[in-house]
Amino acid sequence: MAGFAGLLRQNRNYRRLWLAQIVSEVGDHFNTIAVLSLTLHLTGSGLAVGAVMLSRVLPAMLAGPVAGVVLDRFDRKRVMIASDLLRALFAAGFVFAERWSSPPLLYLLSALLMFASPFFTAGRMAILPRITTAAELHSANALTQTTAWLTLTIGTMLGGVSTMRFGYDWAFLANAASFVFSAFAIGPLSSPEGHFRPLGKTGHHAGWTEFVNSVRYIRNTPLVAAVGLSGVGWASGGGAAQVLFTLFGEKVFNAGAAGVGYIWGCAGAGLVVGGILGHRLGPRLNYSQYKRVVGVSFLIHGATYVAFSQAPGMFPAMAFILLSRAAMGVINVLNRSMLLTHLPDAFRGRVFANFEMLTNTAMMASLMAAGAASTHFDLRQIGFVAGCLSASTALFWVWADASGALPEPERTIVPDNEVESAEEARGA
Repeated sequence: MAGFAGLLRQNRNYRRLWLAQIVSEVGDHFNTIAVLSLTLHLTGSGLAVGAVMLSRVLPAMLAGPVAGVVLDRFDRKRVMIASDLLRALFAAGFVFAERWSSPPLLYLLSALLMFASPFFTAGRMAILPRITTAAELHSANALTQTTAWLTLTIGTMLGGVSTMRFGYDWAFLANAASFVFSAFAIGPLSSPEGHFRPLGKTGHHAGWTEFVNSVRYIRNTPLVAAVGLSGVGWASGGGAAQVLFTLFGEKVFNAGAAGVGYIWGCAGAGLVVGGILGHRLGPRLNYSQYKRVVGVSFLIHGATYVAFSQAPGMFPAMAFILLSRAAMGVINVLNRSMLLTHLPDAFRGRVFANFEMLTNTAMMASLMAAGAASTHFDLRQIGFVAGCLSASTALFWVWADASGALPEPERTIVPDNEVESAEEARGA
């Protein structure tokens, strides 16, 4: 297994993709903070802020099936570059929304920006096996996810500070520049085949047919279906956290904005710790051990999420949410690595895009339900229910594993040591 530093030092392709990820994701969070702040400044309405959030989530959900079909039909690198350039154009357009004091333009540009995003994010996952060796793939996956969690923490902090100091235009133009940088960074990526078109395609079909074929593949491959459904199960409670973290910091623990920051900071730190732990565990686990670790991690996540909701004070709550998110970090890294080593290249774009769509849908439903419930029910009760929903994922996973319903599918990426063993066996 390659270490993070060795991977970045030795693999030029991945290093470029990683730099593109860092810069563009930090820019994304600049945009998010600036848009939400500007919306509140222009309208003074919490409802308008909710409308902006909705205009960002819904298009990303709708884009999933389209992005998946496009990524599994055309050269993925070119699709990603096109996504970057379009997002740069949309991001720069927010300057006019600020100059014209136009909330409707904020909604429109937010929708366009988020619609273009899955073409890049799902494409990034789909090309990882094409730019890494079998020994590097797990590390590349772990570093990609850990970086996303770090940029969320750092980007939101820098976005808030820089927007306050330099203004909205700065944040919007910085976001646009970050996408241009990303496009230039991934432009020189190369593969042994000389392109990034999907391998193993048997011909083009109508877009709807290709989408249906991907759904059929997921349904007929129990492990892949289980990973996708586990993401939905987690999001059914995880979406509520987007509301609960703020409300617990402000109202339950009466710690104000600092309390909100502490809870979010612990959540981000937990994901990073879990990502690093998942990176260390992955190569040491066989398939049966992987399934058991994921089941136990789901139980830890759900139990500590429930404990967070009932914690008597801020510090226990911070510790519980750190543990909860660390467990999710382990799960995400292990599950993504398992998908990357077992998915046929021809399906990677659609599977990752479809899973992104399903998770976003569950997250939005959970967020909206928690927001509505917060006006009628005690916040600790809502947190308890959200934790139980996330914990229920563990029960289904453990049951499926124990009943033999999760056989290992055929690998498409074979570890180097197994290739060498097979060659030695043939030689003997």
